Amino acid sequence: MISMRYPPGRLPATGAWTVLIIVPIMLSWPGRAAGADWTIIPSLRLRETYSDNVYLAPASLAQADSISEISPGLTIIGSSPRLHLNFSYALQQLIYARGQDTRYHQLAANGNAELLENWLYADANATISRQSISAFGAQAIDDTQRSDNQERVSTSTISPYIRHRFPTLATAELRYTHAAVDSGDNLLNVKTDEYLLKIVGDNSGTGWNWSVNADQRTIKDSALAPVRMTTASFSPSYALSSHLNLFATLGHEHDDYVAATPEQPQGRFWSAGAGWYPSSRSSLVVSVGRRFFGNTYSLDAMHSSRHTTWSLSYSEDITTTQAQLQQLSRGDTAGFLDQLWSVSIPDRAQRQLQIAAFLRLAQLLGPQAGAVSYFSHNFYLQRQLGLNMVAATAKTALSFGATRIRRDAQTSSGIDSIVLGPGTLALQDQTLQTGATAGWSWRASGRDNLNVGLAWSSITSLTTGRKDRNLALSAGLSRRLGPKLTGSVDLRRVNHGSTDASSAYRENAVSAAITMQF
Repeated sequence: MISMRYPPGRLPATGAWTVLIIVPIMLSWPGRAAGADWTIIPSLRLRETYSDNVYLAPASLAQADSISEISPGLTIIGSSPRLHLNFSYALQQLIYARGQDTRYHQLAANGNAELLENWLYADANATISRQSISAFGAQAIDDTQRSDNQERVSTSTISPYIRHRFPTLATAELRYTHAAVDSGDNLLNVKTDEYLLKIVGDNSGTGWNWSVNADQRTIKDSALAPVRMTTASFSPSYALSSHLNLFATLGHEHDDYVAATPEQPQGRFWSAGAGWYPSSRSSLVVSVGRRFFGNTYSLDAMHSSRHTTWSLSYSEDITTTQAQLQQLSRGDTAGFLDQLWSVSIPDRAQRQLQIAAFLRLAQLLGPQAGAVSYFSHNFYLQRQLGLNMVAATAKTALSFGATRIRRDAQTSSGIDSIVLGPGTLALQDQTLQTGATAGWSWRASGRDNLNVGLAWSSITSLTTGRKDRNLALSAGLSRRLGPKLTGSVDLRRVNHGSTDASSAYRENAVSAAITMQF
């Protein structure tokens, strides 16, 4: 889990607010929490780390340091037909032999509940994480590394909605979503309120069908005037068979941000495509269309077997840093591993810890594997291609993720003056990122586990020509010392290269940890 820094004892308002929403409602709602299967795991981690370049500085300025870590934590997992809750929090105290001590809060919480049977539902999530301010420069991947290019970020979302199926007619959903992103030093402070109406016809899966969508989103960025984005669309579809269907979308959109491009963010749009579903484990959906910024294309393919799952995707859309930060998640990989390892690791708490360790090792498994989600107040046209694979057996797991992301700013780079210095504003106007991650886990015995990880990324500023490259190698060995006691040793090597030679660096680190559950 990634982390962020706060003054001692202080949680960010947005994250704390959402936790107060999630936990009491999920735990106390009548008839929902009582029948849930609960796993509650208090824990304590003690870790010692030595780094030969703790500040990720050029070789001539590198400083070594030893870091002691004390990290109490709490994990709560609840599941029932009408309630799902995952809550993980840790308080991390870092004591540096030479540098200034610091404290981080780590949080990842999400939940959904059926509050009124077949009618009223609610989704909520909150995170606290460390993120890169700029895609260029030092990129910290461990809490003990210290960089001026890192800042804390908290995200929160609360989304109550009404959904009901009217047999033989349609399923209707009316949803309200409030989302917030907040960072240290007010570099990024954005709130979004969204109203969505969606009606999908009920044709029993055969012949013609239809759907109607109406969406209105208001974005309040502390650095900008409020922006309103509205979309309305109608989508007919036709099922040629149980495995193949055709679809189209016609609509109109209007965004009122001040565009720095010739194309104004409004007008009619259309798309057409097909979906192929050869089995319950495989699907392929493709479409082509046109929006105000030009032709559009999309691809979403998935295939799963007993031991593997693959996904391939391509998309084009107008997006923001806030939207990207709130999309970062571990997706379906955790559920896939939980199901696969349920026999070989019957203890649920131990299985969850193993899954969490593997996902951390794999470095951002998901649609943005290896990419940097940097700070910006801009609206971007983002074109993204992603490939992900997980292959696992009872004793091993292998993951691979690759992505290619191009971003073109749609608004003036001057709005990022509070994030970047005046001499670097153009760096992030147009960027191209390519990244890849791989992770391998081997359960050598009932007590021993070996993990190896690799992460590589490259980002180029198409405006200035600067190019940065990041490479991280990691290896770790963990051993279960007792029913609730685990020891581990980890090695790490990081290389950062750049056409700006002053920002190049490398780091080697070793750490040893003891994790206790209570």
